[in-house]
Amino acid sequence: MRYTLLPALILAAGAAQAHFGMIIPEDAMIAQEDGRGVDLTLSFSHPFEEAGMTLEAPVSVSVTHDGETTDLTGALTPAEVMGDAGFALTLDLPRPGSYVLAMEPQPYWEPAEDAFIIHYTKTYVGAYGVDDGWDAMVGMPVEILPLDRPYGLWEGNIFRGQVLRDGEPVPFAEVEVEHYNQAGVPAPSELMITQTIVADGDGVFSYAPPGDGWWGFAALMEADYTLDHEGSAKGVELGAVLWVHFEAFGE
Repeated sequence: MRYTLLPALILAAGAAQAHFGMIIPEDAMIAQEDGRGVDLTLSFSHPFEEAGMTLEAPVSVSVTHDGETTDLTGALTPAEVMGDAGFALTLDLPRPGSYVLAMEPQPYWEPAEDAFIIHYTKTYVGAYGVDDGWDAMVGMPVEILPLDRPYGLWEGNIFRGQVLRDGEPVPFAEVEVEHYNQAGVPAPSELMITQTIVADGDGVFSYAPPGDGWWGFAALMEADYTLDHEGSAKGVELGAVLWVHFEAFGE
């Protein structure tokens, strides 16, 4: 089944205006000597420009490990992230393996796009040198399946993902790519802030980041429902968002 992508008007809102749901751990790979947990920040932001937006209390935040999902929503604490309202969380890591963090946010009204935005966001953390479960899915309405381990990658490594909606591939999905630019690297053009790639007929995309750090992939599509805004039915942009960390080679 082929799904309708977002109208050109929404997608053309401007490369510098791309929004990303974000779940960012202090580290994507936790060793025994690092302790038994990891601190996370959750936000809705412009990552390259390090400009935050308000993240209302999420509908849900969860972690999946070894086939078991635990609700973490009640453990969130308010925090300032990139100058705006977000949340913080300390995730316990009792056993080795991959931990999948997932967030469903409240719908975000974006006047510039005349639409709501809902970014279903995931991040993977590997604990204690064991990578079991790195391709685990959490059953969100739209989701990116990692086809390469989403941590333990060098900068420049090719990362592949498959865009799914209701568990089915989304042919030719449009995927925005953006770097969490904590080093403040300048962009020579606004067109370089957010890059855009198109998946193939099976919803598979690939990308090789030019630098280390956190890189976000957001596959955008139009919901088959509307939401009310001040008495008018408005469209909804769904985003399947995945954050992947790449290590600096030689450091």
